[in-house]
Amino acid sequence: MERASNLTLLTDLYELTMMQGYFKNPTDQVVVFDAFYRKNPCNGGYAISCGLEQVIDYIKGLHFSYEDIAYLKSLNMFDDDFLDYLAGFHFTGDIYAIPEGTVMFPREPMLKVIAPIMEAQLVETAILNILNHQSLIATKASRVVYAAKGDGIMEFGLRRAQGPDAGLYGARAAMIGGCIGTSNVLTGQMFDVPVLGTHAHSWIMSFPSEYEAFKTYASLYPDACILLVDTYDTLNSGVPNAIRVFQEMREQGIKPKRYGIRLDSGDLAYLSKKAYKMLCDAGFEDATISASSDLDEYLINSLKNQGAKINSWGVGTNLITAQDNPSFGGVYKLAAVKHSGDEDFTPKIKLSENSVKITNPGNKTIFRIYDKETGKIRADLICLVGETYDVEQDLVIFDPVETWKKTRLKGGTYTMRELLVPVFKKGVCVYEYGASTMELRDRCQWELSTLWDETRRLVNPHEVYVDLSDKLYDIKKQLLQEMSKE
Repeated sequence: MERASNLTLLTDLYELTMMQGYFKNPTDQVVVFDAFYRKNPCNGGYAISCGLEQVIDYIKGLHFSYEDIAYLKSLNMFDDDFLDYLAGFHFTGDIYAIPEGTVMFPREPMLKVIAPIMEAQLVETAILNILNHQSLIATKASRVVYAAKGDGIMEFGLRRAQGPDAGLYGARAAMIGGCIGTSNVLTGQMFDVPVLGTHAHSWIMSFPSEYEAFKTYASLYPDACILLVDTYDTLNSGVPNAIRVFQEMREQGIKPKRYGIRLDSGDLAYLSKKAYKMLCDAGFEDATISASSDLDEYLINSLKNQGAKINSWGVGTNLITAQDNPSFGGVYKLAAVKHSGDEDFTPKIKLSENSVKITNPGNKTIFRIYDKETGKIRADLICLVGETYDVEQDLVIFDPVETWKKTRLKGGTYTMRELLVPVFKKGVCVYEYGASTMELRDRCQWELSTLWDETRRLVNPHEVYVDLSDKLYDIKKQLLQEMSKE
């Protein structure tokens, strides 16, 4: 059965059983749910928002087909009147989100749903599935790109991804995170991004000699001739044969747009330095030296520090799976409720013995505070919807846990930008999401440029402050005090 355009049943069973419970016990509650995460992935200093486009498609296509209803009926868990309701179901609520490619930090809502409680409950699982995966891969890609210090990163992890969807949307997320291209042809077709690749060891092994394999490949693809040189002996066979082919191309007047070698095994620092000298001695100083072989940001950073002569990197498994941090950890928590006739939302809070799991109550938004002179992020401020600020006035922000830690921002020295933007209003998409993947990549690069270097470093990064407004802090404190009396 074709499921690509209808992900309605991509949900946990308890979402549906709770929905039936609400249906059998009618309520007029409109609720606010926040999707957020508690800790930056990969022990980093930030995350990248990604997946909103697929969330939009999911919400637009949200409906229960005849086959869906028949399947649910076969479970013998749902009554006919509830199934009749599902047969006519459509989303009528509001959604706000941080746009794709935006830098974000723990505890702030990356997406907010305001809807009747049954609707808000149903969409939880799919929203988290989409945002958690794609934000994780975009974040991982941005770290790998940062480690490469301007060299191009190619994503080619499709064969190691956890299934076709993870490979497809993971490659898109990697592009948004900063990769220059992907080996995934379907991603290239669907999202109009560059597709890149060379050849495998099997190509070399299928010819009588390595030289003939290289020569044949060069004749087929003279404008993109990257030769894999480690099938037999990198320095004694692979690189000399590649140089021989490059010399023949030059003698024939062929000027490739891009040419060079790829290393896929061995000591990449040592081999790249030796190969670079051999290429330079032969007059091919501008040849690309590409490397693969289980790379990640830490290994790339180490190789750069060792003076490796690699200027193009192919990253597969460790990127597409975010191998050192396979789960993003986003959650979806109730923050406020409102009954018909109520003027305002009533804040709700979730308690925990673990303080990091205590939620921020209320219907909230986020303001990002930038240093006016440098354009760098000073802090993010979570506040209640409707709160306003005058950037010409002094602003005092404080750590919501260690409240004695305060910073006074002088009026006129900072700017503010609201991060959450409307995506759906009353069930209708109001967000213009026509930006291409490559445009989102450019947006992401600008976003990353607003981070201080101390926040981008790979080890022990500085954490950007995520503070609460005075009003929100007071409400949270009051709710905690009230609950402690019960």
